[in-house]
Amino acid sequence: MSEQSILIIEDEPNVAEIVSLYLKRAGFQPSVISNGQQAYETLKISQQDLVIMDVMLPGMDGLTLTRWLRQNRTTPIILMTARGEEVDRISGLEMGADDYVVKPFSPQELVSRVKAVLRRTNRVESESAQNPMQFGDLVINSQTRLVVSRGEEIALTAREFDLLYLLVRHPRQVFTRDQLLERIWGLADYIDPGTVTVHIRRLREKIELSPSEPVHLQTVWGVGYKFEP
Repeated sequence: MSEQSILIIEDEPNVAEIVSLYLKRAGFQPSVISNGQQAYETLKISQQDLVIMDVMLPGMDGLTLTRWLRQNRTTPIILMTARGEEVDRISGLEMGADDYVVKPFSPQELVSRVKAVLRRTNRVESESAQNPMQFGDLVINSQTRLVVSRGEEIALTAREFDLLYLLVRHPRQVFTRDQLLERIWGLADYIDPGTVTVHIRRLREKIELSPSEPVHLQTVWGVGYKFEP
C-alpha cells in the first residue's frame, strides 16, 4: 500500500517534529511547513491526503486556511488548538474541519484520529457501487461522493459526507449523538458531542431549502437525529 501524504502546518518545531515522527512510524509520509502563507502556496499546487494544522500560525492563521481549503478541496482537516480555546474549535468545525485535538495532546491519539478519518473516507469510497440515491431534489452518489441539491452540486467535507451517507443508508432510523460520534468519528469518548450538532447544522445549511425547518435532516428531541426520505 502506498504511503499517504500528510501535511503538518505547525510553527512550534518540537510539536511538528514529534507529530512527524509518530506519523512516519505509523507508515504515513508527513511533511512540515511552519508558515500559514507558505502552506497556502503549497496547497494551491499540490494534493495531500490529509492536513493537520495549528490554529495560530504566522502568515495566515489556521482558520483562514481551513476556510480556503474547504472552498477549494475535499482534503480532510484536523486542527490543533490550545486548551480552553473552545471558540477556535467551534469556528474550525463550522468552517469545515473534520476533527481537532487540544494541546497538549498524545501523539498516539492524533495518529489514531488520522487513521480514523482516512479509514472512514476510504470505506465510504469503496462501499457497494449502487446507483445514485435520490430523495426529491436531493441526489447522493456514494461512488463519486457527489451531492446535488436542487440541481446544484454541493461541496461537502469528508466528514459531512460520511455523516449524511450514514443517515441516508438508514432512513428514519434515529441515531443518538454518541452513536454518530462512534460511527463517524470513531472516538466518542474523546470528542465533544456538540461536534455532531455543528455538523448537522452545516449539512442543513447546505442541503435544506429552509435549514430552520428541515425536511430531511430531522431532530428527534431528547434522542438524536434521523434522515427522513
